Amino acid sequence: MNEGKMVFSQLMDFASDDIFKRCVQRYNGNYKVKDFSCWKQFLCMTFGQLTHRQSLSDTVLCMKLQNDKLYHLGIGRAFDKSTISRANESRDWRIFRDFGLKLIEQAKSLYGDENQLDVKLKGRIFALDSTTVDLCLSVFWWAKFRTTKSAVKLHTLLDLKTRIPEYVFISEGSVHDINALDYMFLPRGSYLVMDKAYIDFSRLWRLTCERVNFVLRAKDNMQYKVTARRKVDKKTGVLCDQTIELTSKSRSKKYPKKLRRIRYFDKETGKTFIFITNNFKLSALTIAALYKCRWGIETFFKWIKQHLKIQTFWGQSENAVMTQIWIAISTYLIIAIAKKKLNLSQSMYEILQLISISAFDKTPLKSLFANEKKLDIKEQLSNQLTLF
Repeated sequence: MNEGKMVFSQLMDFASDDIFKRCVQRYNGNYKVKDFSCWKQFLCMTFGQLTHRQSLSDTVLCMKLQNDKLYHLGIGRAFDKSTISRANESRDWRIFRDFGLKLIEQAKSLYGDENQLDVKLKGRIFALDSTTVDLCLSVFWWAKFRTTKSAVKLHTLLDLKTRIPEYVFISEGSVHDINALDYMFLPRGSYLVMDKAYIDFSRLWRLTCERVNFVLRAKDNMQYKVTARRKVDKKTGVLCDQTIELTSKSRSKKYPKKLRRIRYFDKETGKTFIFITNNFKLSALTIAALYKCRWGIETFFKWIKQHLKIQTFWGQSENAVMTQIWIAISTYLIIAIAKKKLNLSQSMYEILQLISISAFDKTPLKSLFANEKKLDIKEQLSNQLTLF
């Protein structure tokens, strides 16, 4: 079906240009545009992401060297750096956000029945966390964080079973992590795993009322009293399993029901962890295993930071930064969609690496990944992430 089409174009076929057009029309993105449309802007920026270009200048140079092939990529011709830069600065970044959210919906429908976890539960399992991208204060003055530097935060709700983001919210670095909970609504019966930074009892009460199960690390200064204890086998690592009530007046008003407190010793790290949850049905070991699954969102952040361009930016304004981040997220999703639709056994890293060196090849994607001689590509691993 894709015979004669270049690898980059074949991959971009998994990104619906009809849906993209509707996103553009919503914000009137192509107003008074003659040649360099929003779609061509998206293709140029995605090309830079997929081929590991280090800067916008690097991206433009690479395209100019392959100018006679750009027509077949849908770009048409090599555009000047200033043209792409102006588009990134001026065109509404929400175009690319809305398109990214549509790609999330598409990926969710494809990966809906998949479970990459050892924990077998019927409900969906999510992890909520954020990662900070540091910026230079003198250049990115608008991204408030600290007195000495700027930053933006990527607040991400990740489906741990599928490794597909459920929702992404980008804010200034000064916005506290807990605020992300106000923008995210989870299905009833699902499980939400978070670190202690997300302890806010009024928001946790809202989750309980919505029938969402949560598992968090407890803070050291939490005031409570024990109302019941369950028998535990300390050989399994579970040191205690308690039912508690909050004793602080302000917190007990915010969360009027009982909570479950579990103390767990991890033999691998030699550390003791204390979890709180509103779920009283699962075993204590399952609760600990749920929190252990949280490492999935850490590896997700690590992957996009290492393999996509969100650490260095090709523009200085808020609009340009948001545009680049959302196009990077869309690139990840397009690869994930292609992997599923083509039933590829290779990892996301292997797919990205092979596409980066074969963007102008005319080999059908299925055949490209069937050639085992080309697939001796292993991701360089730094220190293994700790499970807790």
